[in-house]
Amino acid sequence: MSSYTLRAFLSGAAILAIGCVACAQSSAEEKNTPALAAAMKDARTTLEQGLGTADKTGRPISAKFEVEDGKLQLSIYVVGGDGFREVLLDPLSGASRSADKITDTDDLKDAQEQSAAMAKSKTALLAAVQHAIAADTGTRVISAYPGLQDGQPIAAITLLRGDDFNKVTEKLD
Repeated sequence: MSSYTLRAFLSGAAILAIGCVACAQSSAEEKNTPALAAAMKDARTTLEQGLGTADKTGRPISAKFEVEDGKLQLSIYVVGGDGFREVLLDPLSGASRSADKITDTDDLKDAQEQSAAMAKSKTALLAAVQHAIAADTGTRVISAYPGLQDGQPIAAITLLRGDDFNKVTEKLD
């Protein structure tokens, strides 16, 4: 096998592997969707309130409601002088449960990418979330993740109305 053919084969295998990882992550999120929608019916705290609370720990760079071990929680990644932290909030009271330093390799990689996108942003994540809600009244924000699209900072925001999820994109510049 020539070195060109080997490189082409390895490139194709890498693309296929990345696609499979993305499919697995998407499937995991889809399995959690009905449980998440049901759990959100009891949540009194909004993601917007959570971003305000987490702001006391550091600059929020992402936020999401999630069902972990059968319980709903609000997870917010922040960046501060001592690095990255995950702030966990009680979805009923809005009280902070913990603010632990992020050490998991995958979580740390995600936090670094989110921080890099927010570093290019002129708009706070909270402002983008508020804009998304204003554009679609009657919805709740489930998650907000920054990223780059064509080199420009954006926030991918998931909204919930009843049991229906909708994804929108807000510019952060």
